Amino acid sequence: MKRRRFLAALAATAAAPLSAQIRGKPVIGFLNSASPAQYAFNTQAFREGLREGGYIDGQNVAIEYRWAELDYSRLRQLAQELVRSKVDVIAATGDIASARAAIAATSTIPIVFTVGSDPVEFGLVQTLSRPGGNATGITLHASTLSAKRLELLREVLPNVTVVALLMNPNNQNVDADVRSASEAAQAMGRQTVVVNAGGPTEFEAALDEAVAKRAGAVLLASDPMFLAQRAKLTELAARKGIPVMYWSREFAEAGGLISYGSGITWMYREAGIYCAKILKGAKAADLPILQPATFEMYVNLKAAKALGIAIPQSTLVRANEVIQ
Repeated sequence: MKRRRFLAALAATAAAPLSAQIRGKPVIGFLNSASPAQYAFNTQAFREGLREGGYIDGQNVAIEYRWAELDYSRLRQLAQELVRSKVDVIAATGDIASARAAIAATSTIPIVFTVGSDPVEFGLVQTLSRPGGNATGITLHASTLSAKRLELLREVLPNVTVVALLMNPNNQNVDADVRSASEAAQAMGRQTVVVNAGGPTEFEAALDEAVAKRAGAVLLASDPMFLAQRAKLTELAARKGIPVMYWSREFAEAGGLISYGSGITWMYREAGIYCAKILKGAKAADLPILQPATFEMYVNLKAAKALGIAIPQSTLVRANEVIQ
Protein backbone atom coordinates (compact mmCIF):
# COMPACT_ATOMS: atom_id res chain seq x y z
CA MET A 1 0.00 0.00 0.00
CA LYS A 2 2.82 2.40 0.94
CA ARG A 3 4.58 1.59 -2.30
CA ARG A 4 1.43 2.36 -4.34
CA ARG A 5 0.99 5.69 -2.51
CA PHE A 6 4.63 6.53 -3.16
CA LEU A 7 4.31 5.74 -6.89
CA ALA A 8 1.09 7.74 -7.12
CA ALA A 9 2.76 10.74 -5.48
CA LEU A 10 5.73 10.42 -7.80
CA ALA A 11 3.47 10.32 -10.86
CA ALA A 12 1.59 13.38 -9.67
CA THR A 13 4.85 15.27 -9.25
CA ALA A 14 5.98 14.30 -12.75
CA ALA A 15 2.68 15.42 -14.26
CA ALA A 16 2.61 18.72 -12.40
CA PRO A 17 3.42 21.91 -14.31
CA LEU A 18 7.13 22.65 -14.37
CA SER A 19 6.64 25.97 -12.61
CA ALA A 20 4.95 24.14 -9.75
CA GLN A 21 7.91 21.81 -9.41
CA ILE A 22 10.63 24.46 -9.29
CA ARG A 23 10.09 26.55 -6.19
CA GLY A 24 11.71 29.95 -6.08
CA LYS A 25 12.79 29.69 -9.71
CA PRO A 26 10.86 31.56 -12.43
CA VAL A 27 9.84 29.67 -15.54
CA ILE A 28 9.79 30.99 -19.10
CA GLY A 29 7.57 29.31 -21.66
CA PHE A 30 9.33 29.25 -25.03
CA LEU A 31 6.89 28.83 -27.93
CA ASN A 32 8.28 28.38 -31.44
CA SER A 33 6.97 27.30 -34.82
CA ALA A 34 10.13 25.41 -35.86
CA SER A 35 12.12 22.65 -34.13
CA PRO A 36 14.99 22.66 -31.58
CA ALA A 37 17.48 21.20 -34.06
CA GLN A 38 16.63 23.72 -36.77
CA TYR A 39 16.63 26.75 -34.45
CA ALA A 40 19.49 25.89 -32.09
CA PHE A 41 21.30 29.11 -33.06
CA ASN A 42 18.26 31.18 -32.12
CA THR A 43 17.66 29.48 -28.76
CA GLN A 44 21.33 30.04 -27.96
CA ALA A 45 20.92 33.76 -28.73
CA PHE A 46 17.81 33.84 -26.52
CA ARG A 47 19.70 32.29 -23.60
CA GLU A 48 22.54 34.78 -24.13
CA GLY A 49 20.03 37.60 -23.77
CA LEU A 50 18.69 36.05 -20.57
CA ARG A 51 22.24 35.75 -19.24
CA GLU A 52 22.86 39.42 -19.98
CA GLY A 53 19.74 40.17 -17.97
CA GLY A 54 21.04 38.14 -15.03
CA TYR A 55 19.31 34.80 -15.63
CA ILE A 56 21.08 31.52 -16.42
CA ASP A 57 19.03 28.60 -17.66
CA GLY A 58 19.09 25.77 -15.12
CA GLN A 59 20.45 27.96 -12.32
CA ASN A 60 18.07 30.79 -11.49
CA VAL A 61 15.53 30.34 -14.30
CA ALA A 62 13.96 27.40 -16.13
CA ILE A 63 12.75 27.30 -19.72
CA GLU A 64 9.85 25.12 -20.76
CA TYR A 65 9.98 24.60 -24.53
CA ARG A 66 7.10 24.00 -26.92
CA TRP A 67 7.96 23.39 -30.59
CA ALA A 68 5.38 23.23 -33.38
CA GLU A 69 7.79 21.40 -35.74
CA LEU A 70 6.66 23.65 -38.64
CA ASP A 71 2.99 22.76 -38.12
CA TYR A 72 1.59 26.21 -37.43
CA SER A 73 -1.82 24.77 -36.57
CA ARG A 74 -0.35 23.31 -33.34
CA LEU A 75 0.71 26.67 -31.93
CA ARG A 76 -2.56 27.51 -30.18
CA GLN A 77 -2.63 24.16 -28.35
CA LEU A 78 1.02 24.54 -27.33
CA ALA A 79 0.39 28.06 -26.07
CA GLN A 80 -2.51 26.80 -23.97
CA GLU A 81 -0.23 24.13 -22.47
CA LEU A 82 2.20 26.82 -21.34
CA VAL A 83 -0.65 28.81 -19.79
CA ARG A 84 -1.82 25.72 -17.88
CA SER A 85 1.76 25.24 -16.67
CA LYS A 86 1.50 28.73 -15.13
CA VAL A 87 4.77 29.96 -16.59
CA ASP A 88 5.86 33.43 -15.55
CA VAL A 89 6.37 34.81 -19.07
CA ILE A 90 5.90 33.45 -22.58
CA ALA A 91 8.49 34.01 -25.30
CA ALA A 92 6.30 33.65 -28.39
CA THR A 93 8.98 33.27 -31.04
CA GLY A 94 8.63 32.28 -34.67
CA ASP A 95 6.56 35.12 -36.16
CA ILE A 96 2.92 36.26 -36.21
CA ALA A 97 1.32 32.83 -35.75
CA SER A 98 3.18 32.21 -32.48
CA ALA A 99 2.41 35.69 -31.19
CA ARG A 100 -1.29 35.41 -31.97
CA ALA A 101 -1.48 31.96 -30.39
CA ALA A 102 0.04 33.23 -27.15
CA ILE A 103 -2.13 36.36 -27.05
CA ALA A 104 -5.25 34.25 -27.66
CA ALA A 105 -4.26 31.90 -24.83
CA THR A 106 -3.76 34.49 -22.07
CA SER A 107 -4.48 38.09 -21.23
CA THR A 108 -2.56 38.03 -17.95
CA ILE A 109 0.77 36.23 -18.44
CA PRO A 110 3.34 38.62 -19.98
CA ILE A 111 4.31 37.83 -23.58
CA VAL A 112 7.45 38.74 -25.50
CA PHE A 113 7.06 38.01 -29.21
CA THR A 114 9.42 38.04 -32.18
CA VAL A 115 7.88 38.90 -35.54
CA GLY A 116 8.98 39.94 -39.01
CA SER A 117 6.12 42.35 -39.71
CA ASP A 118 4.53 45.43 -38.15
CA PRO A 119 2.87 44.19 -34.91
CA VAL A 120 0.46 47.14 -34.91
CA GLU A 121 -0.83 46.25 -38.38
CA PHE A 122 -1.49 42.69 -37.20
CA GLY A 123 -3.26 43.79 -34.02
CA LEU A 124 -0.68 42.46 -31.58
CA VAL A 125 -0.15 45.79 -29.80
CA GLN A 126 -1.72 49.23 -29.71
CA THR A 127 1.37 51.26 -30.63
CA LEU A 128 5.07 50.61 -31.04
CA SER A 129 6.04 52.98 -28.22
CA ARG A 130 3.34 51.93 -25.74
CA PRO A 131 2.17 48.40 -26.57
CA GLY A 132 -0.52 48.20 -23.88
CA GLY A 133 -1.99 44.88 -22.78
CA ASN A 134 0.23 41.98 -21.75
CA ALA A 135 2.40 41.71 -24.88
CA THR A 136 5.49 43.40 -26.26
CA GLY A 137 8.36 42.25 -28.41
CA ILE A 138 10.76 42.72 -31.27
CA THR A 139 10.17 43.14 -34.99
CA LEU A 140 12.67 42.69 -37.80
CA HIS A 141 10.46 44.56 -40.28
CA ALA A 142 11.60 41.82 -42.68
CA SER A 143 8.27 41.93 -44.49
CA THR A 144 8.58 45.67 -45.16
CA LEU A 145 12.00 45.53 -46.83
CA SER A 146 10.76 44.15 -50.14
CA ALA A 147 11.53 47.39 -51.99
CA LYS A 148 15.16 47.41 -50.89
CA ARG A 149 15.62 43.73 -51.75
CA LEU A 150 14.11 44.28 -55.18
CA GLU A 151 16.45 47.24 -55.73
CA LEU A 152 19.41 44.99 -54.95
CA LEU A 153 18.09 42.33 -57.32
CA ARG A 154 17.86 45.00 -60.02
CA GLU A 155 21.50 45.95 -59.40
CA VAL A 156 22.67 42.35 -59.62
CA LEU A 157 20.29 41.27 -62.42
CA PRO A 158 19.35 44.40 -64.38
CA ASN A 159 17.75 42.47 -67.23
CA VAL A 160 15.31 40.51 -65.06
CA THR A 161 11.78 41.83 -65.52
CA VAL A 162 9.77 39.09 -63.77
CA VAL A 163 10.41 38.17 -60.13
CA ALA A 164 8.72 35.22 -58.42
CA LEU A 165 7.55 35.72 -54.84
CA LEU A 166 8.12 32.43 -53.01
CA MET A 167 5.56 32.36 -50.19
CA ASN A 168 4.40 30.00 -47.47
CA PRO A 169 0.60 30.05 -47.77
CA ASN A 170 0.31 28.89 -44.14
CA ASN A 171 1.93 32.09 -42.85
CA GLN A 172 -0.45 34.76 -41.61
CA ASN A 173 1.83 37.42 -43.16
CA VAL A 174 1.32 36.16 -46.70
CA ASP A 175 -1.17 38.76 -47.96
CA ALA A 176 0.82 41.68 -46.54
CA ASP A 177 4.06 40.28 -47.97
CA VAL A 178 2.62 39.81 -51.46
CA ARG A 179 1.04 43.26 -51.47
CA SER A 180 4.25 44.98 -50.30
CA ALA A 181 6.49 43.21 -52.80
CA SER A 182 4.07 43.60 -55.71
CA GLU A 183 3.68 47.34 -55.15
CA ALA A 184 7.44 47.82 -54.85
CA ALA A 185 8.09 45.82 -58.03
CA GLN A 186 5.44 47.71 -59.97
CA ALA A 187 7.05 51.03 -58.96
CA MET A 188 10.31 49.73 -60.49
CA GLY A 189 8.67 48.56 -63.68
CA ARG A 190 8.97 44.90 -62.70
CA GLN A 191 6.34 42.18 -62.71
CA THR A 192 5.76 39.67 -59.90
CA VAL A 193 4.29 36.18 -59.90
CA VAL A 194 3.44 34.20 -56.76
CA VAL A 195 4.57 30.63 -56.17
CA ASN A 196 3.77 28.74 -52.97
CA ALA A 197 5.53 26.18 -50.81
CA GLY A 198 3.89 25.13 -47.56
CA GLY A 199 6.78 22.83 -46.63
CA PRO A 200 10.13 21.50 -47.86
CA THR A 201 8.51 18.80 -50.00
CA GLU A 202 6.98 21.59 -52.11
CA PHE A 203 10.19 23.58 -52.72
CA GLU A 204 11.12 21.93 -55.99
CA ALA A 205 7.67 22.30 -57.51
CA ALA A 206 7.53 25.95 -56.48
CA LEU A 207 10.91 26.71 -58.08
CA ASP A 208 9.89 24.84 -61.23
CA GLU A 209 6.71 26.89 -61.34
CA ALA A 210 8.75 30.09 -61.05
CA VAL A 211 10.80 29.06 -64.08
CA ALA A 212 7.65 28.11 -65.99
CA LYS A 213 6.26 31.58 -65.30
CA ARG A 214 9.43 33.05 -66.81
CA ALA A 215 10.73 34.51 -63.55
CA GLY A 216 14.39 35.46 -63.79
CA ALA A 217 14.82 35.60 -60.01
CA VAL A 218 13.03 34.76 -56.77
CA LEU A 219 12.29 36.95 -53.74
CA LEU A 220 11.88 34.77 -50.66
CA ALA A 221 9.23 35.56 -48.04
CA SER A 222 10.32 36.03 -44.43
CA ASP A 223 8.97 32.83 -42.93
CA PRO A 224 10.38 30.59 -40.14
CA MET A 225 9.84 27.46 -42.21
CA PHE A 226 12.11 28.72 -44.98
CA LEU A 227 14.82 29.62 -42.48
CA ALA A 228 14.58 26.24 -40.79
CA GLN A 229 14.93 24.54 -44.19
CA ARG A 230 17.58 26.91 -45.57
CA ALA A 231 20.07 24.15 -46.46
CA LYS A 232 17.56 22.33 -48.67
CA LEU A 233 16.20 25.50 -50.24
CA THR A 234 19.58 27.01 -51.14
CA GLU A 235 20.80 23.66 -52.52
CA LEU A 236 17.74 23.31 -54.74
CA ALA A 237 18.01 26.89 -56.01
CA ALA A 238 21.69 26.36 -56.84
CA ARG A 239 21.02 23.07 -58.60
CA LYS A 240 18.28 24.62 -60.73
CA GLY A 241 20.34 27.75 -61.44
CA ILE A 242 17.79 30.15 -59.93
CA PRO A 243 19.01 33.39 -58.28
CA VAL A 244 17.21 34.00 -54.98
CA MET A 245 17.17 37.10 -52.78
CA TYR A 246 17.00 36.00 -49.13
CA TRP A 247 16.19 37.93 -45.95
CA SER A 248 18.71 36.67 -43.40
CA ARG A 249 22.47 36.07 -43.25
CA GLU A 250 21.98 32.38 -42.48
CA PHE A 251 20.79 31.76 -46.05
CA ALA A 252 23.93 33.24 -47.61
CA GLU A 253 26.06 31.23 -45.19
CA ALA A 254 24.20 28.11 -46.32
CA GLY A 255 25.07 28.80 -49.97
CA GLY A 256 22.42 31.32 -51.02
CA LEU A 257 23.31 34.11 -53.47
CA ILE A 258 22.50 37.25 -51.49
CA SER A 259 20.60 38.32 -48.37
CA TYR A 260 19.47 41.65 -46.98
CA GLY A 261 17.86 42.32 -43.63
CA SER A 262 18.49 42.56 -39.91
CA GLY A 263 19.96 39.82 -37.76
CA ILE A 264 17.50 37.21 -36.53
CA THR A 265 19.86 36.22 -33.71
CA TRP A 266 19.80 39.87 -32.61
CA MET A 267 16.02 39.60 -32.32
CA TYR A 268 16.14 36.44 -30.21
CA ARG A 269 18.84 37.89 -27.97
CA GLU A 270 16.73 40.99 -27.37
CA ALA A 271 13.74 38.76 -26.60
CA GLY A 272 15.82 37.12 -23.88
CA ILE A 273 16.76 40.51 -22.46
CA TYR A 274 13.10 41.60 -22.45
CA CYS A 275 12.04 38.39 -20.67
CA ALA A 276 14.69 39.07 -18.01
CA LYS A 277 13.35 42.61 -17.52
CA ILE A 278 9.82 41.29 -17.07
CA LEU A 279 11.00 38.69 -14.54
CA LYS A 280 12.54 41.59 -12.59
CA GLY A 281 9.22 43.43 -12.49
CA ALA A 282 8.89 45.39 -15.74
CA LYS A 283 5.46 45.41 -17.38
CA ALA A 284 5.10 44.31 -20.99
CA ALA A 285 2.73 47.21 -21.63
CA ASP A 286 5.51 49.68 -20.81
CA LEU A 287 8.29 48.10 -22.89
CA PRO A 288 8.36 49.59 -26.41
CA ILE A 289 8.53 47.37 -29.46
CA LEU A 290 12.19 47.05 -30.45
CA GLN A 291 13.13 47.65 -34.07
CA PRO A 292 16.46 47.09 -35.83
CA ALA A 293 18.73 50.10 -36.16
CA THR A 294 20.82 48.60 -38.96
CA PHE A 295 20.37 46.25 -41.89
CA GLU A 296 22.99 43.94 -43.32
CA MET A 297 23.80 42.57 -46.75
CA TYR A 298 25.68 39.33 -47.36
CA VAL A 299 26.88 38.19 -50.78
CA ASN A 300 28.05 34.67 -51.57
CA LEU A 301 30.56 34.93 -54.43
CA LYS A 302 30.81 31.17 -54.82
CA ALA A 303 27.06 31.02 -55.45
CA ALA A 304 27.29 33.97 -57.86
CA LYS A 305 30.05 32.28 -59.85
CA ALA A 306 28.07 29.04 -60.09
CA LEU A 307 25.09 31.01 -61.41
CA GLY A 308 27.25 32.94 -63.88
CA ILE A 309 26.43 36.26 -62.21
CA ALA A 310 28.97 39.08 -61.97
CA ILE A 311 28.13 41.02 -58.81
CA PRO A 312 28.78 44.75 -59.44
CA GLN A 313 31.63 46.24 -57.46
CA SER A 314 29.28 48.94 -56.19
CA THR A 315 27.21 46.19 -54.55
CA LEU A 316 30.19 44.32 -53.13
CA VAL A 317 31.65 47.38 -51.39
CA ARG A 318 28.35 47.91 -49.55
CA ALA A 319 28.12 44.31 -48.35
CA ASN A 320 28.72 43.62 -44.68
CA GLU A 321 30.44 40.39 -45.69
CA VAL A 322 31.42 38.82 -48.96
CA ILE A 323 31.50 35.04 -48.62
CA GLN A 324 34.16 33.56 -50.89
